[in-house]
Amino acid sequence: MTRIWENLYSKNGLAAKHIAKELLSVEEGERIPRISDFCEKISLGRGTVQGAIKVLEELGAIELESKGHMGTYLKNKDVSVLMEIADIGPLMGAMPLPYSIKYEGLATGIVEAFEKVNKRVSMTYMRGASNRLEALKTRRYDFAIVSHLAALEGLRYHKGLKIVKRLGEQSYVTGHKIFFADKKATKIEDGMRVGIDKSSPDQLKITNLECEGKKVELINLNYMQLFQTLKDNKIDAAVWNQDEIRSVETLSSAGFQSEKARELTRLTSEAVIVIDEARAEVLEQLDSIDISVITKEQKKVEEGSRIPLY
Repeated sequence: MTRIWENLYSKNGLAAKHIAKELLSVEEGERIPRISDFCEKISLGRGTVQGAIKVLEELGAIELESKGHMGTYLKNKDVSVLMEIADIGPLMGAMPLPYSIKYEGLATGIVEAFEKVNKRVSMTYMRGASNRLEALKTRRYDFAIVSHLAALEGLRYHKGLKIVKRLGEQSYVTGHKIFFADKKATKIEDGMRVGIDKSSPDQLKITNLECEGKKVELINLNYMQLFQTLKDNKIDAAVWNQDEIRSVETLSSAGFQSEKARELTRLTSEAVIVIDEARAEVLEQLDSIDISVITKEQKKVEEGSRIPLY
């Protein structure tokens, strides 16, 4: 097998890389392009193209069936092998740290959705939607998962980014609430110290709306520090994801007084997939992903009927 893989560095092997990419878009049972079609498209001789197809067959990437004058049909294909030969690695995605069961379900659903279409994906976990979008724009990652609100904010500052998939309300978070250090508190009031994370567009925008017109001290914190800081009474209040069990079980909480803040929570609850619109090859792969698979598996994890796997 090693010798066969070494064939990829031959003339036929280099041609096989081009043909492998073309065959990724051909479904099993469909007729593949003619030899002359390949010759014209990749500017290679007939013998080289025939040799390249033989290499793909030897590597187990494809299984062909000749039907005489009707042409040659793709009987089977191994998408993973074709992608490796074509030098198309797994997509790299960035999403929030999976600190809640909803995020664990989201990560599980994404991996499952890719596996359903025989594609590979690698996920990385990064705090702060702004950080994820910045990393996406600099092409450290192929796609990013953020809230709908964070995506809309990010599109204002990062030209060329595009929302390509929407997962529906409560796919990102169930919602946000205000959590308090004092169990008797029910709303943000003058004199309070309020935690704010400037790298989180959702938390930043909702906090500013809820504090509008109030004389409070905004304390800049890492989102993941909010719980402990509240528990230690170093701040009095903070907007926080209500899916975080520790906060719900330990701290008192309340809904928002601001109507604008309440309206925004609908946008903050929905997860979206964002890409650089110039990356046509990324869009092509994501187009085949079924969103219902992601949300279905996410729900299973939340209900406890599936173990998170990501």
